[in-house]
This record gives sequence, C-alpha cells and structure tokens, in this order.
Amino acid sequence: MNFLKRSAALFFALVIISNFGFSQTYDFLRLDNSPRAAAMAGSFVANFDDPNVMFYNPSGINSLEGTPVSFSYLNHLLDINSASLAIAKNFDGLGNFAAGVQYITYGTFKGRDEAGRDIGNFSANDFAFTLSYGNKLEENFFYGVSSKIIYSGINDVSSTAIGFDIGLQYVLAQQDLSFGFSALNLGTQIDAYENYKEELPLDVRVGFSKGLQRVPVKFYFSFNRLNDDADKFMNRFNNFTFGGEIKLSNVLKLRLGYDNDKRKDLVIGTTAGLAGFNIGIGALINKYNFDYSFSSMGLIGSLHRIGISTVL
Repeated sequence: MNFLKRSAALFFALVIISNFGFSQTYDFLRLDNSPRAAAMAGSFVANFDDPNVMFYNPSGINSLEGTPVSFSYLNHLLDINSASLAIAKNFDGLGNFAAGVQYITYGTFKGRDEAGRDIGNFSANDFAFTLSYGNKLEENFFYGVSSKIIYSGINDVSSTAIGFDIGLQYVLAQQDLSFGFSALNLGTQIDAYENYKEELPLDVRVGFSKGLQRVPVKFYFSFNRLNDDADKFMNRFNNFTFGGEIKLSNVLKLRLGYDNDKRKDLVIGTTAGLAGFNIGIGALINKYNFDYSFSSMGLIGSLHRIGISTVL
C-alpha cells in the first residue's frame, strides 16, 4: 500500500494539475473550470454577473439577479477530466447564497506491489463542495464568505480538509466598473495521506473589471497569489492575468486572456509556444449561454472547456 501511495503522489507531482512545478494534493482548487472565466485567464475576482464568481470571490454573488445556474466541463491533459456546478439565489431579508461543486478525476492506473506484481487497477479523484454567503456593507460595497469541504481519494485511501474564502467588492454598476479582493483557500487539512500534512493552496487576489461605455468591450485584470514568497517585494506582482470580452452581436461574444505566470512556468527549452494564452466564445441561444474556451499550455498540450448557464 505504501508503494501505491508513493506512486500516486509521484503521479500528481508530474502531471501538473494546474500550475507547473507547484502541484500538491489540493491544487485542483486552482483550476479554472468555467470556460468563460478560463478564456479570460481566470481574471474573475471583480466579476459580478456570473455564478462562477463564487470560486474567485464570494462577494461577487451579491450583484447576481434571479437564480443563475452554470455547469462546466474541463477536458484536461491525458485522461484528466473535471466538472463544476454553481448556483446562486437571493433570499429577501437574509442575503445572497450560492452553492458550488468541483470534481476532478485522474483516470485509471495499474497498481503494482513492491515486487512489481499487478495488483489491479485503481483510480484517483478530488472533490470540493462550497457554500457561499454575501451581503451589503454599505452602498456599492459588498462582502462574501465561503466554506468548503474538500476530499481527495486515491484507491482506498483519502485525505480531507476544510477551507474558507473571504472577499470584498466595490461595484459601480452604472459605470460597469468594479474592484475586487479575495483570499481563497484559507483553512486546514483534517486527514492526511499517511502522516504528511499539507497546506491548502492559499491565493490572495486583487483586481478590477471595466466595461467601456461606447464600445462593446469589457476588460478584466487580476493580481493573483500575492501571498507567495518572492525574493523582492515587487516580484509578487509578476503573477497577473488579464482578459477581455468583446460583444460581437446580441448572440455572440469573443473572449481573450493572458496568464503571465503560466507563460513563464511553461517554458520548455527556449520556447513557451502559446502557453498562457486563452481564447473562447460564448453564444446566447434561447436564454441559454453556451461557452467554449481553449487554453494553451505550450508544448505540453492544451485544455478545452465547455459550459452552459442560464437563469432559472
């Protein structure tokens, strides 16, 4: 069993769940599941019109209207596949609530014992359930908090953790301008694989979004992982993402995004190819939004996401 666990752990380190060279048990929480958010490189900390914002900044659910629901599917590298579901609703007198699920499976593997004998196939998967709450602090100023239960399983062993997100947003809806701050994946591990304790992938973000008044374009920008150690203070700001959403018609939207950190981390040899660049499209058909995004990981491969969302 120890051999099986060590082999699976090595797999996670090599596969690159989301950030080249920084993989750990709960790093799947860093994944952009939503094709809309991924097309804009995950620059969603200041978004306020999509239920998937709960995974980036729980305070963003305060500006949602009706009961928006979104389902997303991610085709990752090799046999890795992931899906997510998000739904939000306002309750008069109580505030705004949202619930979300993130699931990822890493495929099936052949198990071997210490002597190399076949002991059957095994699988690995991760899961997180998130419940968010948000409300108004004062005019245009909102807060949000999330709690999440996190599970990671390999064959017949598992690890669990509990996490929390906090967020703030200042929204000027008439100017289509917002500023956001969030601290994601605060918390602690409850049960570890063997006796090795791991921290959750803490991510402190700050950013803004701005829609132009006379041109159908909206920009998103985010500084991410500001809590990461750096040799120099200003190097903490090297991990930034930005994106844009262009309204081509009442039906179609084009999205573009750039991730500076992935661009640097995915250099192989002397080239990074198109690593860090993202593109996507959204189509509104009969009150349903259909979204697709393509994210390049350079010479390693690419990720494809599809999603559907609507307001119930």
